[in-house]
Amino acid sequence: MLIELYNVKRRVKKSTKVNFTLERRGCQMKKGFTLVEIMIVVAIIALLAAIAIPNLIGARRTANDAAAKANIHTLCVEAETFSAGVGNGAYPVGVLAAGWGGTLPAVVSSYCGQTKGGFIYACSFLAGGYTVTATPSTPGTTGTATITGTTGGVITP
Repeated sequence: MLIELYNVKRRVKKSTKVNFTLERRGCQMKKGFTLVEIMIVVAIIALLAAIAIPNLIGARRTANDAAAKANIHTLCVEAETFSAGVGNGAYPVGVLAAGWGGTLPAVVSSYCGQTKGGFIYACSFLAGGYTVTATPSTPGTTGTATITGTTGGVITP
């Protein structure tokens, strides 16, 4: 049997690749993936997606929280800047403060009373102080906590 296999190998050109075991049995080689192999690959991809998707949702919620906190900080800085400058120690009264030339700075007007990044922003400016609040529009999904900024730039999550 080994002598026959050796003789077959000698007759085949060196550039031709043949599976001698299958050739001897009269079978042909088939190329491609089996259904089982494809199902295993699909199962692995589904498992990886099941692990990754909750992490991505959590990352987005964390990013929304960080953005809301930064926006509240910016609104507090605007109110403190008004108090230190034009207001002579007093904070603007009402959302459309006449002390700011009848209009609010762009950052204040674009957030107060608006929904941005999954948070609803509410602003209350009085002569003696202010309160700005960012509340998640869908608690637990778009954000985790209500963030509040009060007089003196104190921010609480």
